Amino acid sequence: LWDESHSLPKSADLPRLAGVEFHVIKRHEPADDGYPWLHGVGLGWHKGKLYASFGHNRGAENTATEEARGRVSTDGGRTWGEVFTIDTGTDAPDLAVSHGVFLSHDGTLWAFHGAFYGKMGRIHTRAYTLEEDTGRWRPRGVVVEGGFWALNQPVKMADGNWIMAGACVGVYSEKTVNPPAVAISRGDDFTRWDLVPIPTAPGLGMWGESAVIADGARVVNLARWGAQAQALVAVSADYGRTWTPSAPGNLPMATSKPAAGLLSTGQRYL
Repeated sequence: LWDESHSLPKSADLPRLAGVEFHVIKRHEPADDGYPWLHGVGLGWHKGKLYASFGHNRGAENTATEEARGRVSTDGGRTWGEVFTIDTGTDAPDLAVSHGVFLSHDGTLWAFHGAFYGKMGRIHTRAYTLEEDTGRWRPRGVVVEGGFWALNQPVKMADGNWIMAGACVGVYSEKTVNPPAVAISRGDDFTRWDLVPIPTAPGLGMWGESAVIADGARVVNLARWGAQAQALVAVSADYGRTWTPSAPGNLPMATSKPAAGLLSTGQRYL
């Protein structure tokens, strides 16, 4: 990932960006709202408004009482409206719907959220669209199965399909491999996605929350290792259909979910 002919700056020496403001979207306030668990913010611009979603649970993390909720801002994230609910898992008594990501396309705001049964059983991703006249979220059904949890917003590729980064996960343990994965759309049909789990280097355990950088047919997947503060890297040369095994790269990265992409300048960011 890093051109080793150039020195890698130390984080303590990086300059602070000017003009950056910090605003709270939703405080963690279980004594007031009854939700001790709050996690997993997704952000998306839609028609001049900034939408935020997050996972909320009146019980413990990764249990059947998890809900997908959010807020919307009309002033660029400085202040936020009332909390709304995308889904509480009403399809089944033990269904949980948790945090996800947004995509605004052709006048419609889509949301893709990780979901599971019981305690992290049968993990999958569900889609929703916003009905703007009522503020309600219309369920569009299960769109990716096989343990896939969407973790970064879809990115359009040069072949006309969209690629959405995430992980194929189950109940976490130190002995399991939870590899990074991508879902690839069939054009602009966001109800049908092809799941592509990314192979992993032999003997490498991980909690593979991931992001992608799409540049033509070449797509780079950057995943969370967890064991070390180092980026895991996999590369595809065919729009995400096949991949090199995910393996340690030469760039330090915090042991948390990454976000990555390609700027309008052509620069890659992580």
